[in-house]
Parts: sequence; structure tokens; C-alpha cells
Amino acid sequence: MAEEFEKTQDLTPEQAEAEGEASVHSCCARTKKRSDDEVRKLMNRLKRIEGQIRGIEGMLEKDAFCPDIMIQVSAVNCALNSFNKELLAQHIRSCVVDDIKAGKDGTIDELVKVLQKVMK
Repeated sequence: MAEEFEKTQDLTPEQAEAEGEASVHSCCARTKKRSDDEVRKLMNRLKRIEGQIRGIEGMLEKDAFCPDIMIQVSAVNCALNSFNKELLAQHIRSCVVDDIKAGKDGTIDELVKVLQKVMK
């Protein structure tokens, strides 16, 4: 799979799509092949967040005190921020670095726009 990723990384999105490999190449095609370990770690984080959300639902059903619910919502926000930080770090280490090495300077502008949206 790593050889397949390297092979298609130099293709334009149109070339990769024509070869039936659009799901394998770099972020410019809006897809990203992650290692099994990356997926597992990110999915584990999301499952914990999902559990926290279900806990908040349960608190509402049990008429929990408002401040207690708000504290749990704050914990979910922190967990989502941590998820985003990890995803951003992976994106910079892979997609952004690869694009810069390939001379794709527009990636920096795209990263700045994403950060502006995320940091609202």
C-alpha cells in the first residue's frame, strides 16, 4: 500500500481518477489514506467522545443540575479540540510537508484558511 501511495502521490487528481486511484493519493484530491494505527487512535477518541455525548443525554433524561451538564459539555468540547489538534498535527506532518516538498505553495494558504475556521 505504501508503494501505491508513493506512486500516485505525483499524479494530478485528474490523472489519478483516470487510473481509478483517486482514493489513494494525497490531500489535494480531498482524501487521505491513513495508517491502521492512525485510524485506530482517532476512532478511539471519537468513540470516547460519543460516550460522553450519550452521558450528557442521560443526564438530561435524569433531570441533572444545569451546571453539571454544562461541565460535561465543556469536557466534550475539550475532547473535540484534542481530536482536532491530533488530526491537524498529522495533516501538517504528512500532507502539508509533502506538498511543500513538491513545491505546492498553495497548501500554506489552505492551511491558514483551515486554521482561521477552526480557531473561531
